[in-house]
Amino acid sequence: MAQEKKNYLLPIIVMILLFGMISFVTGLGGPFADVLQKQFNVPNWQSQLGTFCNFLAYLFMGVPSGIMLKKIGYKKTALVAIVVGFIGVGIQYLSGQAGSFGIYLLGAFVAGFSMCMLNAVVNPMLNTMGGGGNKGNTLIQVGGSFNSLNATIVPVLVGYLAGSTATIESASPALFIAMGIFAFAFVILWLVNIPEPALDAEVKSAEKDKYSALSFRHFVLGAIGIFLYVGVEVGIPNFLILLNTKGLGIDGTTAGSIAGTYWFLMLIGRLIGAAVGMKVSSKSQLTFTSALALVFVLLAIFLPQTITISMPVFLKSIAFGTATVPLNVLLLVLCGLCTSIMWGGIFNLAVEGLGKYTKMASGIFMMLVVGGGVLPLIQGWVADLGGTESFASYINSYWVIIAGLAYLLFYALAGSKNVNTDIPVEE
Repeated sequence: MAQEKKNYLLPIIVMILLFGMISFVTGLGGPFADVLQKQFNVPNWQSQLGTFCNFLAYLFMGVPSGIMLKKIGYKKTALVAIVVGFIGVGIQYLSGQAGSFGIYLLGAFVAGFSMCMLNAVVNPMLNTMGGGGNKGNTLIQVGGSFNSLNATIVPVLVGYLAGSTATIESASPALFIAMGIFAFAFVILWLVNIPEPALDAEVKSAEKDKYSALSFRHFVLGAIGIFLYVGVEVGIPNFLILLNTKGLGIDGTTAGSIAGTYWFLMLIGRLIGAAVGMKVSSKSQLTFTSALALVFVLLAIFLPQTITISMPVFLKSIAFGTATVPLNVLLLVLCGLCTSIMWGGIFNLAVEGLGKYTKMASGIFMMLVVGGGVLPLIQGWVADLGGTESFASYINSYWVIIAGLAYLLFYALAGSKNVNTDIPVEE
C-alpha cells in the first residue's frame, strides 16, 4: 500500500494542478474583459464574450466528454484535454500578437472544451488515486481548495501584468504560465501509470424507459437553478472589475485584488460549508445563502456611493495595503461567502429521489454550466443601457444578479420539492 501511494504521488499532484487550471483558465475571462474593452473599445456586453465562449463549450462538450471517458479512458481523455487547453490558451496568446478580438474569442472557445473535459476527469481520478472513501474525498477537497486559490490569484495577476496599457500582449505572461503547466502536466501523465476509475456498466433494456431525469419537476427547476447560479457566480466578480476600473477609476491591480477577494471568500465559504454540511440540510443552506446574497446585492444597489470603507488589497507597487472603496463594493465581495456552497446545495436538492436517473441528471447539469457565459452577457447589455461607463450603470447591472438569486431562493423554498414520487427509480 505504501508503494502504491508513492507511485501515485506525482500524478495526484498533477491532477490537483489541473483542478486549479480549470479555475485559472476560466477565470481569465473576468480580468480580460477589462483588457478587451480597453484594447478593442467594445461595449460592456461584448467584453463578456470571452467568458461566454469559454462556457459555451460546455454546452457542446458535456455529452462528448462522457463518451470519451467510455471509449478511451480517463488518462487519454485527460491528455487530450491538456493538448486542447494548451492550443486554446496558445490561440489567445496569438490574438495579442495579431491584435484580433475574433482570434481571442476562438481561443476562449477552444480552451472551454478543455475545461469541460478536465471537469469530467479530475474528480473521479483524484477519488480513485486516493483509494476512494474519505481519502478520495479529501483529495477532491484539496483540489477544490487549489481551484479557489487559483481563482483568487488570476484577476490580481492579470490586472498587474496588463497595467495601464491593458492589452492582451501585456498580459500574455499569465497565458505562458497556463501553457507551461499544461505542458508539464502532459509529460507527467504520459510517463506515469495511473489507475482507471471503474466505469458503470450500461444497463440495456429491451423496452425503452418512458421516464427520464426531465420527468421530475424538481430536477428541471434545479437545472434552471444551476444555469442561473453559475451566471451569478461569474457575473458578480466579472462586473466588480469593470465597476472598479471604469466606474471608480481604480487601477487594474487593485481592482483585480478586490475581485480576487470574492474568490478567496468562496474558498472560506466552502470550508465552512464542509464543516456544517453534516448538520445543516442542503435546503437550509441554499435558503440562507441565497437570501443573504439577495440582501447584500440589494444594499449594494441602493446604498449611496458616498459611504466608504477600507479594504485590504494587493497594490500596483507589489505590496499589500488598503484601498478606500464604496461600501457597495464590499457588499458585492461578501457574496462570495454565499455563492461558495450553492452548487452543492442545488445539485443535492435536484437529484434527490432520482435513483437510476442521477447519472443523466449530472450530464445535463454539466451542459447547463453554459449559464456562466450567458448571464454576464445579459448583465453587460443592462450596463450598456446606462449609456455611460459610470458607477451607476455598472451597479444597476446587478439587477440581473438579483433576478438569479430570487429564483434560487424560490427553488430552495418551494421548487426543490419532489412532486413526482410515483415514478419508479430503481434499476
